[in-house]
Amino acid sequence: MTITAETIIDYWYCERIKKHWFRSTPELDTEIRDKFETLWEMAAAGALNHWLETAEGALALVIILDQFPLNMFRNQAKSFQTEQLAVQITRQAIDKGLDGQLPQNKLAFLYMPLMHSENLADQDLSVHLFEQTGLDANSRFARHHRDIIQQFGRFPHRNRILKRESTPQELDYLNSKHAFKG
Repeated sequence: MTITAETIIDYWYCERIKKHWFRSTPELDTEIRDKFETLWEMAAAGALNHWLETAEGALALVIILDQFPLNMFRNQAKSFQTEQLAVQITRQAIDKGLDGQLPQNKLAFLYMPLMHSENLADQDLSVHLFEQTGLDANSRFARHHRDIIQQFGRFPHRNRILKRESTPQELDYLNSKHAFKG
């Protein structure tokens, strides 16, 4: 079976998967890895760059490069391996005006790599885009993510996975009831 951008979008936005977007299960993580790891490798190598010619293709690429690795490689450094590539694709899609061709209910995942980035400029753009498009629930999370990057310059909850030394301030934060754990 040939997997197309539409295949990815239909899968990601089906009711069965939507209910697990932010509360995955080990079974779903395994399913995504089994179905899409080879496609992720192809996208990471640039073999699917032609998908960036359409709004749906750009969205599918972002889902493959930003969302799928979080499932496929949960709690592994590899889960962040294609994050910056997803950010680049998001920025290219915006520059081409492709985001304006997507319905509002699909914009959040196109913009999500910006919220996941540890770059403050990406975070600022994330907040702006979510607010501009009226995605209020996402705006709240975007501001929260940006505040963490403003404070620490990175996401402290990733330190263990990425084998980074946590600062005393990060440890205090991670041990607080306000900590974002990913």
